Amino acid sequence: MRRFVLALLSVLALAACSHPKPPAGRWEGTFDSGGTMIAARLEIGADGQVRVSAPDLLDIGTDDHDAARGRLAADLAGSWDQVAPRKMDFDGETFRKPGGIAPQMVWKAKSRQMFLVVYLGTQPSFRIPMRGVGDFSEDPFN
Repeated sequence: MRRFVLALLSVLALAACSHPKPPAGRWEGTFDSGGTMIAARLEIGADGQVRVSAPDLLDIGTDDHDAARGRLAADLAGSWDQVAPRKMDFDGETFRKPGGIAPQMVWKAKSRQMFLVVYLGTQPSFRIPMRGVGDFSEDPFN
């Protein structure tokens, strides 16, 4: 009995040390507020490698709003093929650069909601809610 308990505790300890697997899939999302606009794409491969792109425009005037959306959508789609996959540390909820501290993405498994964490200059970070997609759209603002 003592050996069984010891073996069970060993298995539980090893399971606690295992790394959670990141959710594979594609997400896209946008942010449009206060003259700041961001269009984002995110893809996590079956191997856990992450591709993310989030071009932004700052200080957008009201007259340029539709043109800015079109420009960001075109930039995002046009540059996606050049986005290299990279490894991220994942603890079951938060993605960080390897060895890093700052969150880059947050995954809420219960609601299946992904958030991209954005840092713009000296402003506080904020989260962009991402929506799961099968294929990326030409215009993420729609």
